[in-house]
Amino acid sequence: MTHIIESGRSDFIKVNISNSHNDAVAFEVKLAKDLTVAQLKSKLEILTGGCAGTMKVELYKGEKCISTLDNNDAQLGYYANSDGLRLHVIDSFATFSFDSASVEKFELSKDQYDKRSDSVRNYLKMNKMGKYNEEEMAQLEEKRKQQAEEMQKRADLCVVGERCEVTVPGNPKRRGTIRYNGQLEGKNSIFIGIQYDEPLGKNNGSVGGKVYFTCEPNYGSFVSPLSVTVGDFPPEDFNLDDEL
Repeated sequence: MTHIIESGRSDFIKVNISNSHNDAVAFEVKLAKDLTVAQLKSKLEILTGGCAGTMKVELYKGEKCISTLDNNDAQLGYYANSDGLRLHVIDSFATFSFDSASVEKFELSKDQYDKRSDSVRNYLKMNKMGKYNEEEMAQLEEKRKQQAEEMQKRADLCVVGERCEVTVPGNPKRRGTIRYNGQLEGKNSIFIGIQYDEPLGKNNGSVGGKVYFTCEPNYGSFVSPLSVTVGDFPPEDFNLDDEL
């Protein structure tokens, strides 16, 4: 099971909510980290129309499912402690089968739906949630823009052939040489290919069967430009002859 834990003292997180009944509908809510999963499901029951007793809740980062909230007594903060994640509710949503041939189909035009006061869209507008919170959406867009600019700025410094030091959370600092700078097949972000001085990597310069550079097995890795510091980093001396 994967848990997202980040530093910060906020007692709340902002997450997006989606459901299996309509994957195209998603909106943002602010939730207390100390909510138990059982309490969270009760809130999701109101927001999505699912049943708290039968729903399954999955945690997504982008399009990747990273965890399932399967312990009703655990707190939300145990699974997620950072903004921008998505809670996906899976349930039957009380769907019934019947012969629709004899039933007149009820449809609302876009204008009619916009005028309704009991719609989900109107609820989001009235509470300035999700995309209807212009100030918050503008802040998010500015943050994305700044992150993209910083990513490109750091990537421009990563010249192939330069020495570097790599710092990835949860791993020791590693030194090596830059062997690749660009996108990977199937990925949108920029990645920096590193050949480490020691076998502390994950591959040989290949990902998904495609070769981006060549090195010995476990000497290669691909990381974010934000994890790379370019500079005069000579290979470290691991000679332990003088150690008793």
